[in-house]
Amino acid sequence: MRSVPGLSAVIYVCMCFSGFVQASSLLLPMDASQKNHLKAYGLAYWTLGKGVEVNWLLNYRGGSFMTDYRKEIETECMIRGISYEVISDAESMSILEEIARPDVNMDAVKLEVPPKIAVYSPKSKMPWDDAVTMVLTYAEIPYTVIYDDEILFGEMPKYDWLHLHHEDFTGQYGKFYASYFNMPWYKAQVSEYEATAARHGFSKVSQLKLAVAKKIKEYVIGGGFLFAMCSATDSYDIALAAEGVDICESMYDGDPADRSMQSKLDFKKTFAFHQFALVANPYEYEYSNIDNDPRSRPITENDDFFTVFQFSAKWDPIPTMLTQNHETTIKNFLGQTTCYKKPLVKPEVLIMGQQKSLQEAKYIHGTQGKGTWTFYGGHDPEDYQHIVGEDPTDLNLHPNSPGYRLILNNILFPAAKKKKQKT
Repeated sequence: MRSVPGLSAVIYVCMCFSGFVQASSLLLPMDASQKNHLKAYGLAYWTLGKGVEVNWLLNYRGGSFMTDYRKEIETECMIRGISYEVISDAESMSILEEIARPDVNMDAVKLEVPPKIAVYSPKSKMPWDDAVTMVLTYAEIPYTVIYDDEILFGEMPKYDWLHLHHEDFTGQYGKFYASYFNMPWYKAQVSEYEATAARHGFSKVSQLKLAVAKKIKEYVIGGGFLFAMCSATDSYDIALAAEGVDICESMYDGDPADRSMQSKLDFKKTFAFHQFALVANPYEYEYSNIDNDPRSRPITENDDFFTVFQFSAKWDPIPTMLTQNHETTIKNFLGQTTCYKKPLVKPEVLIMGQQKSLQEAKYIHGTQGKGTWTFYGGHDPEDYQHIVGEDPTDLNLHPNSPGYRLILNNILFPAAKKKKQKT
C-alpha cells in the first residue's frame, strides 16, 4: 500500500491530541503521598487567580484538589515541588461519582475566586513572629498588612478574610510589663499605640483597641471571615465583654482598674467565651482563666497532642473544609494562649479540635451574623514552646505540617463560601 504524504504526521498529531483530551484533569493529592502540603494550598490559590476553578475534594485522600489540566499549572507544580497526578476525563468523573455516593463521607466543593487576605499586624517590628504570615509567605499566597488606622478608616470591606496577629485587644500590651517594660521594643510599642490612640481621639489605648475590636465585629456580622491565633483570641473576647469597664492597672493606662470589673463583664457581647474570670494581677502573664496556663498543664511535650474531629462532608461542609488534613492526631503547641477550658466555651460554639485528656478546646469555630470566625490556640504549630526573640520556624523543614494545614484550610474556605452565597 502506497503511503500518503504527511499521513503519519497527521496520525501523530491526532494521537497527541487524543492523549491531551484524556489527560484532562490535574489532581493534587493531599494524603501522605504529597511532598509539600503547604505549597499545594498556594498552588490552588494561584490557580484560582488564573481564572481556573478548583474542586476541593473533601475527605478524599486528605482533602485533595482537582482542576482542569493546564500545562502552566503542571509546570507550576514542578517548580514548587508539589506532588500531582495527571488523570483522564474518565478518571476524574469516576472520582466525582465516588465522592457523590450517599454512603461515603466525602463531597466536592467548587472554589471560584481567590479571597483577598488582610493580616492585622503592627507596622513596627515586634520580637516575635506570626505563624499565619510565615505560612502564607511559604505557600506564596499574597496578603496585605493592615492595622488600627486602616480598620478605623473603614478599609475592612476591601478584604474577604482577616487574620488577627499575636495581639492584645485589652490595652495591656500583652501583659509583658513585668518581664519587658524596660526593653526598647516594649517602649516603642507603648509610644506607637498611644500616638495612634491620640490620633483617633482616644485618651487610652484600651479605648482604641475596643473601637478596633468592635469594627472587626461589624466586619464579621456583615459577612467577613475572621481567623485568630494565640492571645488574639481570648483578648479579643475579653475586650468586647469589658466594654465601658476599666480593666487596666495604672502602669498600662495611668489610673487604677475598676475593682468591680469582674461583675461588670457582659458575656453576651463575646464570640466564643463566657463565664470567665479576669486575672487582675498586672504582673501576671495571663489575661483570664480561659487559657489553660502552660505552667499548670500536667503533661509533657512528648505526650501533648490534640485531635481534630471529622464532620459530615455532605451535611457540614464548613467544619469539614476547616479540618481537612492527612493526620487527625496533631502535635500540640503552646502560646500565651494555648488552649481553651471547655466549660468557658459557649455551648453554641463548634469545637473542631481538642486535647481530650485535659478537657481543652484547641480549634473552635462559630458564626456571627452573615460571617464566621475561627480561633486556634497556640503560637507556632512546629515549635512547642516558642519564646520572645526566638528565631522563626523554617517551614522548608516542615512542608507537610498538619498543624499549619489547619491555618491554610481557613485561607481557602472563603473561596468556597462565595460560591455558596451566589447559588
